Amino acid sequence: MIITRTPLRISFFGGGTDYPIWYQNHGGAVLATTIDKCCYITCRWLPPFFEYHSRISYSKVENVNSNTAIEHPSVRGCLQLLGIDGGVEVHHVADLPARTGLGTSSAFTVGFLLALYALKNQMRDKHALAIDAIRVEQELLREAVGAQDQVSAAYGGFNRINFHEDGEIEVKRLLTAPSRLVELEQHLALYFTGFSRIASEIAKEQIRMTPHRTRELETMHQMVSEAEAIISNPSRPIGEFGEMLHESWKLKRTLTQNITNSALDEIYDAGRDAGALGGKLLGAGGGGFMLFFVPPERQRVLRMRLQKLLCIPFAFSNRGSHVVVYEPEEVYDKSLVDERGLVYSRSNGNGDQVLNATRSSATFARMS
Repeated sequence: MIITRTPLRISFFGGGTDYPIWYQNHGGAVLATTIDKCCYITCRWLPPFFEYHSRISYSKVENVNSNTAIEHPSVRGCLQLLGIDGGVEVHHVADLPARTGLGTSSAFTVGFLLALYALKNQMRDKHALAIDAIRVEQELLREAVGAQDQVSAAYGGFNRINFHEDGEIEVKRLLTAPSRLVELEQHLALYFTGFSRIASEIAKEQIRMTPHRTRELETMHQMVSEAEAIISNPSRPIGEFGEMLHESWKLKRTLTQNITNSALDEIYDAGRDAGALGGKLLGAGGGGFMLFFVPPERQRVLRMRLQKLLCIPFAFSNRGSHVVVYEPEEVYDKSLVDERGLVYSRSNGNGDQVLNATRSSATFARMS
């Protein structure tokens, strides 16, 4: 039995410059942090005593006769990457819902890959784990995703992530006094807008428009260095970070028409009227979580103004994806898998006699 825990993330600046179509020509950078909200994946080899080959449980339950028949794209892609055709049982739960701009999809991919490596009694360093996840999502699944979410999920912490033109990815932990990060944390408020969306669909349009948004993306890239300088220098007013978030949001919303809408604009404007210096919609856009930078003394006013929305308390986290339970199980002989297939094929063709006998035996074994 393997259980992994993988953090979700908040991206502050540089989003959009982590798409290969951009950074392979211009370079890119992102300033982001992981938070204390995670996804958890339980994984084990499925004992060969069930009617199905593999069982995948998430927002739905899949019982399949082969791993190639799995509908969940990330599960299917990760198994393909590692060449696993044996039966597995996978369960996924998370602290916050998917499709909300917190990198949940990539956190799942990173956490599942780590679980599979542990299942094979293998270790994987953070960088290799991130690269594996990027390969699954970008190459095997052909999804319209960037490369920052996988890196944040694997590494954890508050980082500047540089994407070089040659494809190299560099992770630099932000160096500043812990009190400075606490100060920033106290100025942030996270609200769930309630609007779910498919990030990759919005990202496709953003990728399509990337060649036409050179000026905007270059400016967003430059903002990463300025924001890093603000956080690294305790003598600079922390409010400058919030003001930069506002400027970055004004730029981001011009990248495509799908990033925001009138309802989201109304929420953002209400936040500004209540005292927020800045903020942004997290992720690709279209809905999900909205982050506000608001002085602590104004957060009660903001809460009253946005009382119809769910406010999510959070804290920064330094831990990347990691194994929390590692308990190797018995390895079953492959002949049992073949025998199982024969038994259940007989039960399907000759009524339920064999199936009932198998179930009775299994029940007796548990009682014993």
